[in-house]
Amino acid sequence: MITINVNEAKTHLSQYLDAAESGERIIICKRNRPVAEICPIAHKDKEKRPLGLAKGTFEVPSSFFDELPEETIALFSGMAT
Repeated sequence: MITINVNEAKTHLSQYLDAAESGERIIICKRNRPVAEICPIAHKDKEKRPLGLAKGTFEVPSSFFDELPEETIALFSGMAT
């Protein structure tokens, strides 16, 4: 754990963020009293999600590909009244 004052935090913030990213906890003090903490955020797994998880659970109806009504298109174009 690293303890620093506010001025040092402002001056070397990027260095302390690098330290936090590597797992270090940084305590920021104001007038020698702890007021804030910089700590690492737990990263989510970087494993890619497999494709096709919902395969077979629903079917897209053929009407999905029909043209949209004019009033709906007008809503997207900002021409609706």
